[in-house]
Amino acid sequence: MAGMRWLVILALLYCASGQAICPVWTPATANEEIKQLQTQLNQWDQAYYQQGESPIEDTLYDSLHQRLQQWQRCFQPAAGPREPQSGAGNLPHPVAHTGVKKLADRQAVANWMQGKAPLWLQPKVDGVAVTLVYQHGQLSEAISRGNGLRGNDWLDKVRQIRAVPQQIATDLDRVVLQGELYLPMTGHQQATMGGANARAQVAGALMRHHHSPLLETLGIFIWAWPDGPASMSQRLSQLTAFGFGVSAHWTQAVKAVEEVAYWRERWFHQPLPFVTDGVVMQREQRPAGKYWLPGQSTEVAAWKFTPPLVSSEVLSVDFPIGRTGKIAVVLNLVPVQLDDKVVRRVSLGSLRRWQEANIVPGDQVAISLAGQGVPRFERVVWRVKQRTVPLAPAAHQYHYLSCFSMTPACREQFLARLSWLSQKPVLDMAGIQRRNWQRLLQMDDFSHLFSWLNFTPQQLQTLPDISAAKAQQLWHHFQLSRQQPFKRWVTALGVPVPLAALDALPDSDWQQLMARDEKSWQTLPGIGEALATRITQFLRDEQVKQLITFLQQQLKMP
Repeated sequence: MAGMRWLVILALLYCASGQAICPVWTPATANEEIKQLQTQLNQWDQAYYQQGESPIEDTLYDSLHQRLQQWQRCFQPAAGPREPQSGAGNLPHPVAHTGVKKLADRQAVANWMQGKAPLWLQPKVDGVAVTLVYQHGQLSEAISRGNGLRGNDWLDKVRQIRAVPQQIATDLDRVVLQGELYLPMTGHQQATMGGANARAQVAGALMRHHHSPLLETLGIFIWAWPDGPASMSQRLSQLTAFGFGVSAHWTQAVKAVEEVAYWRERWFHQPLPFVTDGVVMQREQRPAGKYWLPGQSTEVAAWKFTPPLVSSEVLSVDFPIGRTGKIAVVLNLVPVQLDDKVVRRVSLGSLRRWQEANIVPGDQVAISLAGQGVPRFERVVWRVKQRTVPLAPAAHQYHYLSCFSMTPACREQFLARLSWLSQKPVLDMAGIQRRNWQRLLQMDDFSHLFSWLNFTPQQLQTLPDISAAKAQQLWHHFQLSRQQPFKRWVTALGVPVPLAALDALPDSDWQQLMARDEKSWQTLPGIGEALATRITQFLRDEQVKQLITFLQQQLKMP
């Protein structure tokens, strides 16, 4: 199956830009795949911006949107990449929403911070962006973010939000504020509670045509005052006087990346009154508001939290076979960061689950971290239209009595049996792992599970990359295994006897073991009628009897 993986990887080429990986598609296939994904993203945009619904997690949407842009760069460079249908309205923003630059990691944050002091840090509140306009102290406009230049009129809805002052005490003719409408939370811990669907609830309340009681409870976090006071301290003080005190409470001066990392970690774990998805750094002084443009700001940057759920593209599908013949399914993925891990593979479990999930290379899957940081498959996020189903092993060919001998079809299960018997609880061959057995399988005389007992240091040394010292070391481990007690060899052979039963087993040689019938096996702990039948069938198998005869001769056991 390793060969199949490389075929799939080789079927991907780097674009001329050197930045994206392009599928090897015909123009017709590329247009079809792009059109299908574009249609789905448009439907999700419509649901979010027009109905206030969020059918897919933000991180998964972003991943698919990036994927579409990658395909467009590969196959439709003249058309330009797709931009989300952001629900831009007809109302112009007096000052554009610039958005924030997303920084990937600590080093990127440190690089961005250079030469930008003084800097201020705030939690990146996860809500819905809005522009508030006060004319002569009176709230006169409330505009959705839209495309950053134009948005929808939300004034009637925002007037229902108690946290937004209807008037402020100021001598200025006009005050323009940009902020985030958020769902207030009690003791929300981002690390354990995640996004809690908070943003979608806020968006839904703002976009519904009928009144929503949730509006009255919403909070607001002001993160920008274009053309406001020169210093952050002055801005925060004046905002508090206006009635926007939340921002002042959650703003920290920072000078070094260590401080940013500290507050990011602290806000990720400590109880907060809102949902967050990272931290935002901004310079104290910014250009005049007339120069602000969407996506053009270098004065503000975000370091987002690693999401608890990410998506990645399936490169290929492997079907590892265990020592008992059980076939597992492993998805090989485009590497993706999840918490502090780079995930390249995720186990899907059984063949049946893979068949039910209907996953092929090119599909996009969502993964999370289970207990102890193990990657876990969650669901398929997107299916490619052109589907090539990998060829899975025939399940009926592999079972607990198959592959005691080395054949091309048996290589996987045979290797699994060898890896098992060299483990510490079995024959305890320290330092001999799967990769060592893979080398040893190049030997012509490696015909059955215990052939290695006959190998000499001279034979081992004939293998590529096996020095005289390494050959002697391997041979030494093989000879030490001869001293292991009888019960360990029973385990090494793979006799399906539970540990408790093996501990209670009075037999000390193969003859006694082979003489047992099903009723005799059932007298041992943990062995019922079905397992007793399985054990006796195992020991009566001709391959197994031949291996036992070989071990009796090699180990001088009766």
